[in-house]
Amino acid sequence: MGTPMARGAGRRMSGSSGATTAADPDPDEAMSTPRRFAGRYELRELVGIGGMSEVHLARDLRLHRDVAVKVLHADLAKDPSVSARFRREAQKTAGLNHRGIAAVYDTGEAETSTEAPLYIVMEYVDGPTLRDVVRERGAMTPRRAVSVIADVCEALEFSHRNGMIHRDVKPANIMLTKAGAVKVVDFGIARALADGDGGSTRTGAVMGTAHYLSPEQARGGAVDARSDVYSVGCVLYEISTGEPPFTGDSPVAIVYQHVHQDPGVPSRRNGELTPAFDAIVAKAMAKDPDDRYQSAADMRVDLIRLRNGDVPYAAARTAVEATSPLTVAETRGTVEPDGPAPERNRRPVSRRLMAIGAATVLLVAGIVALSIVRTGSADEALLDVRGRTISEAIAVLHDRGLNTRVEKRVHPTVPADRVIDTVPVAGTAVAAGDEITITASTGPDRNQPAGAQLEVPDVSSLTYADAIRMLTDAGFRQFQQASLPSSAELKDRVLATNPYARRIVDGTATITVVMGSGPAANGP
Repeated sequence: MGTPMARGAGRRMSGSSGATTAADPDPDEAMSTPRRFAGRYELRELVGIGGMSEVHLARDLRLHRDVAVKVLHADLAKDPSVSARFRREAQKTAGLNHRGIAAVYDTGEAETSTEAPLYIVMEYVDGPTLRDVVRERGAMTPRRAVSVIADVCEALEFSHRNGMIHRDVKPANIMLTKAGAVKVVDFGIARALADGDGGSTRTGAVMGTAHYLSPEQARGGAVDARSDVYSVGCVLYEISTGEPPFTGDSPVAIVYQHVHQDPGVPSRRNGELTPAFDAIVAKAMAKDPDDRYQSAADMRVDLIRLRNGDVPYAAARTAVEATSPLTVAETRGTVEPDGPAPERNRRPVSRRLMAIGAATVLLVAGIVALSIVRTGSADEALLDVRGRTISEAIAVLHDRGLNTRVEKRVHPTVPADRVIDTVPVAGTAVAAGDEITITASTGPDRNQPAGAQLEVPDVSSLTYADAIRMLTDAGFRQFQQASLPSSAELKDRVLATNPYARRIVDGTATITVVMGSGPAANGP
């Protein structure tokens, strides 16, 4: 949730409500709000105003601590769908108990107000956003940028495993405490806002995040954890170079680039960056979600390897992919036909290209508008039931009001009667009554020859023994262990594998199982 900055850094608010920095909010422009909520939260000062809400520094009189109170604008509170989602998303975020996620303490309606505005009480984060850091100081050092984004990935992985996709990861939604710790804010607010009546303010607010929008969001497609990974790649690019990967005269122009163009290589903008760094950004920002890191945890592993001086798993292949599209584009731009075309033929072609370009921009604008509706139209993100038994998966989904049907097929790595995948995929927004297709395994093909191509199963969060058992069941026989700093919750648990989960590799390949070693002495 959008949280105020340090008092010394000016009065600011961050959030997906489309708020911009409000250095000195004018109290006369704020809504008329009561000075005390629920008999315990005393408002002290207005610190930010956005398109969806206003944020106040307040004092919790019962627990004697500073808090941030976000109050939904009265016109939005009158919309039952928006207010319901505002309340529901706040309640869901309150369940995300992680050091890297700004805590939500309370939510309710101001009983002393005639309009009874909705409010959320949040952790007061006394520090700047990454947006403020870049604007005021320029690019971070590579090591600091990598450390910050590694912590962001840890927070997102926690939220993803709890069924919540952020959808609006951007520098303004990532804060740093005075001690330098990372706090990710505004979980779920993008969806609550997008499900409103589509007024110009709210549409513009979502469009305002175009710098960090994944291609599938721009197309109005399904959104999952990998969409957040793409946005994290954009943030890493910006805080390490001082500029976002794409810029343009309008949000539509920027969105078009996300869908159709490759970003510049980060090291070309900042000479301190290395090809290995470029490789991580390129993998995170791949156009096709299947080509990205498949989880925030996978990206975090590579970031920590880079910080520790090791070669990231993505570097060998992605470093080439990060530069070749630019080389091809530049080469194509210099190719000339064998003979000069008549001047009279050139202009009509240019006009046709301009017409096509204009039509494409309009199409993208429509796509963006469609995505605003689709990405927020469901009640919650589909939980990941891969690896569970069929009966467990059905029970979990039925408990959430979802219908199911089961299909079975041979699978080289997933044991019989275990879930291979679902349609739609985990993390997609779904509503009660939707039908989920569960694809389950009948086990490997017994006639499969030795040395066949196998799929690496997802063993994240398992113990080492359980991971080896699952990998062995999948047909692999060669393993080695590595370790990386992790949160206390992931100590002695699998962080990732190399090759990554769901990659098809030779059955004789050695699988490196990366285990969490717990918090480092100075933090992961």
